[in-house]
Amino acid sequence: MKLAADGVTDLRAVTPAHITAHVAALRGGDSEHSPLSAASAARAASAVRGLHRFAVREGLVEDDASRDVRPPVPPRRLPKALDVSEVERLLAAVDDGDTLGLRDRALLEFLYGTGARISEAVGAAIDDLDREEGTALLRGKGGKTRLVPVGGYACEALDAYLVRARPELIKKSTPVVFLNARGGPLSRQSAWAILRRAALHAGLPVEGPRAVSPHTLRHSYATHLLDGGADVRVVQELLGHASVTTTQVYTLVTVERLREVYVTAHPRALS
Repeated sequence: MKLAADGVTDLRAVTPAHITAHVAALRGGDSEHSPLSAASAARAASAVRGLHRFAVREGLVEDDASRDVRPPVPPRRLPKALDVSEVERLLAAVDDGDTLGLRDRALLEFLYGTGARISEAVGAAIDDLDREEGTALLRGKGGKTRLVPVGGYACEALDAYLVRARPELIKKSTPVVFLNARGGPLSRQSAWAILRRAALHAGLPVEGPRAVSPHTLRHSYATHLLDGGADVRVVQELLGHASVTTTQVYTLVTVERLREVYVTAHPRALS
C-alpha cells in the first residue's frame, strides 16, 4: 500500500488502519508484486513497527500507530513423523549381525521405544536402565529427569547389545550405555550418522522436507502414541515437555491424518 496515494505524507498522519491495510496488501499482492508468505509479511510488519517505535522514542510522533496491529501468524509447522510401517523398515534396515550392528539396532530401538532426545540417548548410563522393570531414567534439558517405560523390542535389543556387543567395545570403565568403535561414549553426530545410514538402507529420504532426522523417531513416538489413544498429558510427561502446549502440536498431526482418512474413505467427503 502506498501512503502517498492515500494522501499521507507525514508519519504523524499514519493510523493503525493504514498499517493493517499495508500488511493485508503484502499478503494479497498486486499487479506489481507477488503475495508474501505469512512469515515474510510478519518480518515486514516488524520493520514497520520498529520504525514507529523509533519515531515515538525520538519524539517525531506522539503515539505508536503500530502498537495494536498484529502481524500475520505463520502456519504452525507440523513435526515430521514416519508412519508405523516406515519405522519398521528403518529398524529392519539395521544389520545386527555384528558388534556395531547390535549397537545401532539397540540405539534406534531405544530412541523409538522411549521417545528420548538424541542427547538423552547418548548420555544414558547403565545405571539409568532398569532392565527388569523395563524403564529408563532420561536426563533432559535443564537437568530435569523423567522415568519412562522401555518397549519390549527395545529391551530385547538393549539386552543383546549389553550382553554380546558392549563388552567387546569397552576399553576402559565408563557408565555410558552406547559406545563408539574406540570404546568411548557415542557422540550425537555419530548417532545421527547411524540413523542416516539406516534411513538410506530403508529407502527413506535423508534430504528435503521429509528427511529423516535425529528428532524423527521422537516425533513418530509421540504421534503413534496419540494415534493409539494415549492422553496428551501422558505423552507430555513421557516427552518431558514443561507445558502441554508444546505437546499439543502432535494433536495437529493426528487431526491431519484423520482428515486424510476421511477424505479418502467417506463417499461424500468431496463434492
